[in-house]
Amino acid sequence: MTSAQSPQEHATATAALVVRPRECAITRFQLQVVSGPDLGRAIASDGQELAIGTADGNHLVLSDRSVSRHHCVISVTDQGFFLQDLGSRNGTTLSGFRVVAAYLNPGAVIGIGESTLRFEPLADEIVEPLAEEERLGRLLGQSTAMRRIFAALPRIAASDSTVLIEGETGTGKGLLAELLHQQSSRANGPLVVIDCSAIPPTLIEAELFGHAKGAFTGAQNARPGAFESAAGGTVFLDELGELPLDMQPKLLRALEERVIRRVGSLEPVKLDVRVIAATNRDLRQEVNRGAFRSDLFYRLNIVRIRLPPLRERREDIPLLISHFYAQLTRSGDTRPPSELVTAFSRQDWPGNVRELRAAIERAILMQDPALWFEATLGAAPSSSAPPEPTVNIADDIALGSFRAAKERTVARWERRFVETLLGQNGGNISRAARAARMDRNYLRELLHRHGVLATEE
Repeated sequence: MTSAQSPQEHATATAALVVRPRECAITRFQLQVVSGPDLGRAIASDGQELAIGTADGNHLVLSDRSVSRHHCVISVTDQGFFLQDLGSRNGTTLSGFRVVAAYLNPGAVIGIGESTLRFEPLADEIVEPLAEEERLGRLLGQSTAMRRIFAALPRIAASDSTVLIEGETGTGKGLLAELLHQQSSRANGPLVVIDCSAIPPTLIEAELFGHAKGAFTGAQNARPGAFESAAGGTVFLDELGELPLDMQPKLLRALEERVIRRVGSLEPVKLDVRVIAATNRDLRQEVNRGAFRSDLFYRLNIVRIRLPPLRERREDIPLLISHFYAQLTRSGDTRPPSELVTAFSRQDWPGNVRELRAAIERAILMQDPALWFEATLGAAPSSSAPPEPTVNIADDIALGSFRAAKERTVARWERRFVETLLGQNGGNISRAARAARMDRNYLRELLHRHGVLATEE
């Protein structure tokens, strides 16, 4: 690294020297109905996923009435061919045993309803392009899964089609929606975000479509909703799976007719917006259990992007650690310590990128590696107990008094205690206070004194 290069510039230059594959190959497979009402029907996969059910939106549509609308799905993964039941009414069996999820071997016999399917891998493959860059907007990833998304995004962004983004909490669905808007022809228009999980059911219609003056108590003035406010731009409906069932037909009508009416008004308002929706649920399962309308799902599911969780793209974790560490550190070396990278790369991170970023921020605040492991991971990576923090008596004596040295030592112990306590209780003040049998207000005071971040509930 030259003296003129920052760590980020050095990392970028180094990455440029790495020759990455520009394509990925997806093995194709075939399903054949060997018993049941659709005997003899067969289909070969044409992508990474093949969905099975009675609804028209599936790849293999069956007439068997004992099969659910969205019964199961087979995905091609790095580990093999993955079969997953979608919360079907009668379940899915593999070689006679009921399964929720399983990996398939060649010749596997799958039972759904009164039908039996035979699974066989095929010799040919589907080749898809991969992006060369490991960053697009604020999204980072060098894994095949992320670079496959990066390669497809320009084409998706250039269209005006509705996009459905699926992914667990913390995977970056909001960042992806922002990127789609920025790369679209509507980039100069507004991006209006509506979190469907944060709005009371009684207010969601007014938030989406606006209201007329006097439409309800407190509506002293007319007010446009998200769809009107986003004219010429994009509406991002976050956590759409939380949308109340009685509100879903109204949203469907707005998407179909591109016309809305404010609450308390009969005057139609024409729409000029693109809709991007996101959810941490599989809406096909929600359709099966009656919590989400099938017609709305089909209307939204024009372009579907699934953001994988961190446990499915572990090779991205060191890259994310380096990025967040350089972003959050305020002084000194912006390169993360190797022991932190090693320890954090081994974790599953159920909260995904959001949880990883919070853990790195705590690690920077603590500085002591023993505290990283205790407060973030719950224990040191080795079986032995983490070492006690080093006490430098000479430095304490230099403070000039026994009292000052004692206060400094107590402060170090207090910080170590509350950081470890919070780490063991998910960063939640209430749970931590109950675990330590201490007053919550006093714990809050200690946290404020030592600059430790936490959540109230």
